Amino acid sequence: MENFLMIVLALLLGMALQRLGVMPPDGALVLNRFVIHVSLPALVLTRVPQIVFSRDLWAPLLTPWILLVISAASILFLVRIFSWSRPVAGVLLLVVPLGNTSFLGIPMVQAFFGPSGVATALLYDQIGTFSALATYGTFIMAIYGDASQPTPGSILKKIVTFPPFMALLAALAVRSGTIPPPLEHVLETLANTLVPVVMVAVGMQFRLLLPRTMLLPLTMALGFKLLVSPLLAMALCHLAGWSGLTAQITIFESAMPPMITAGALAIAANLAPELAAAAVGLGILLSFATLPLVYSWIA
Repeated sequence: MENFLMIVLALLLGMALQRLGVMPPDGALVLNRFVIHVSLPALVLTRVPQIVFSRDLWAPLLTPWILLVISAASILFLVRIFSWSRPVAGVLLLVVPLGNTSFLGIPMVQAFFGPSGVATALLYDQIGTFSALATYGTFIMAIYGDASQPTPGSILKKIVTFPPFMALLAALAVRSGTIPPPLEHVLETLANTLVPVVMVAVGMQFRLLLPRTMLLPLTMALGFKLLVSPLLAMALCHLAGWSGLTAQITIFESAMPPMITAGALAIAANLAPELAAAAVGLGILLSFATLPLVYSWIA
């Protein structure tokens, strides 16, 4: 419950700060830049060295990557059909494939399935969602985060100089070693700022009333993320012959709302920030209704 309370209170705090006008107009942008350059790299440096790569649990290892490909392809198809703008496309390509499988997902798994399900949830999050954020997320930011027409050289430069990706390379380099405890404590402290800072920034840009042009992409994004994605995961587990608690948790994790950090990336790049904030904020609120529904499908 502490995680849920943190999310809601930070979101409400951001909305209050925006309404009271006590923050500068670019306050949300400054907060998100702090996340991109400090909080997220610190999280990468503390989380990646802890990943244990295993071949035993294929469902949580493969499902998030397969869903990423399907969801990204679906978004690109819808963008072409509805002629959505480039910023809208960038937001959807970030918030639909990447779910909140850690900060919200792990406590939800523990609440619905008990402590025995946390290990599977961690595999889904760390090797699936979190690794996709550092790689796929960086790639999307490099392509859509620049108003000019990107070239292969400019994309490569953006990827290798993107702070979370640089942190990923450093984390992989020290996997076999150990981070000194004092430095690890500092990194963990900085990493813990990610969720409250991001949710305050989301709250500052959260709007209950969006422009009419944003309603359709928002509805389709949340519908796909909260309902279609777990249905696809169910079908995948059935086809692959995965069953039991591992498959159930894999499906449940696939139903998580958009990742907070994915929304932060979109907002920091000024990719339809109101749409990104709405997808994150409203997605979290709706998930309290859709997650019990998904659980009823698989229990």
